[in-house]
Formats: sequence, structure tokens, C-alpha cells
Amino acid sequence: MDFSQFVSGIPAGDYVFQDTPYPQQIQEAAQLLLKADAVLIGAGAGLSTAAGLAYGGRRFTENFGEFIEKYGAAYMTDMYSAGFYPFPSEESKWGYWSKHAWLNRIEPEGLPLYRAVYEVVKDRPHFVLTTNVDHQFWKAGFSDEVIFATQGDYGEIQCEKGCHDRAYDAVPMFRQMNQARRDCLIPSYMVPRCPVCGGNMAMHLRCDQHFVEDSHWNEAAVPESFGGRAVGINADIAGAVRDISEELRKERVIR
Repeated sequence: MDFSQFVSGIPAGDYVFQDTPYPQQIQEAAQLLLKADAVLIGAGAGLSTAAGLAYGGRRFTENFGEFIEKYGAAYMTDMYSAGFYPFPSEESKWGYWSKHAWLNRIEPEGLPLYRAVYEVVKDRPHFVLTTNVDHQFWKAGFSDEVIFATQGDYGEIQCEKGCHDRAYDAVPMFRQMNQARRDCLIPSYMVPRCPVCGGNMAMHLRCDQHFVEDSHWNEAAVPESFGGRAVGINADIAGAVRDISEELRKERVIR
């Protein structure tokens, strides 16, 4: 990404005010990475947006035109807001989420920006803390044991009421739903039900108190060895990931 056109083509110098010139910051960051024993990556929505997974604008209107027409432009302003729409039925709810999951989790390959991040850190100890739910770190080459996705995954579903601590792989289901959807709805026979309580299912996303922290979620942790000359890369990360530990806060952070 060209920093000179960081926001809507406006040169960064017109709105970013820093004491240290940007080229110098890049050089300093490169030196920190070269000297680091380990790299801790904190990644939020800004990284995926920069990589091309924009939730609004043309990408939204071109892919969700039928949803905007059906439910109204006042409610369907972007993919994030649309997810909170009070869909009138399970068929309509999964009609939307199957499209959302397909577009942002299933269809995209590992994007160049994520692959570039992997190339920078692949030859040294590294760990990823991310609030992103699009699975891009896995697709870019990062191994499962070095990723902690704190907010869930678009490719998983759980009991809507969290009656048991398990998230389920829903990628094959979403593929089928995406093919069968008509007029924003999926067939009734495709509506998933909780295998334990028989109730509704929901996306495995941290949106309320029922979010399931399953065994895989609980086993994820920053290695204790991350200290000393560790360098943190912060990419517009949410508070849930910023609050790592006081020890790591004292290390150098590249933003």
C-alpha cells in the first residue's frame, strides 16, 4: 500500500502529523524487525480492509443488491451493519450470513498483504493475536498453533444460546446455502439446529454473552518465550487484543 495515498487518495502528509519523517520510521521499523528475537502481530479490521476486504462501498452494493432492495438501504448500509438486521426468519438470517461468509471467508484466497506479512516473519518466532474473523492468516501460510483469533470465525457456527462449548465447521454448509439461496432466502430444510438443545444456531462471532469459547479457543495463548527483544506489530487492533500484558506493553510496537 502506498502511504502517500493512505486515505482516499489524500497524501498522508496532509493529515498525519508526526515528528519523525515517514521514510525514517520505515527504516527504524525495519531495523527493529531485523533485531527482534520474536514478533507479536496484533491485527484488527484495518488490516483486512487494506488487504481488499472492504465491507462498504461498491463491494457491498454490487454483492448485496438484492438484500438492499428487499430490506431497505436505511438498514443495509454495509456488511457490518447488515449483520445486525432483525431478520424475520431463520431462512432469511442464513440467507444473509451464507452470502457474507462466502464473500469474506470462503471465496477469497490468501490476500497479497497478508502473504507479505507472513514473508516478513516466517523465519523467526512469531504469534498472531487478531480480532479478524476472515481466516486470512491461515490462508496466508501462518500455522494454526501461532494464531489466536479472539472473536470467532466466519466459517463456524454455534448454539445461539451457547448451551454447550463447541463451535462447528460450517464451510460446507455455507457452500450449499450459497448455491440454493433464492430471493435472499435459503430452503427451510437447510436451516441448522443445535444438536444438543434443538434450538437455533448462530454465527461463531463475539456479539453477545453467548459466544462460545471452545477448547481450541482456550488452548490458544501467547508463548511465554515472547519477551526480551520482542517486537509488536499493531494493525488497528481492537481493545480486546491491545490488553495483552504489562510486560509486552513495554516492548517496542510498530504501528
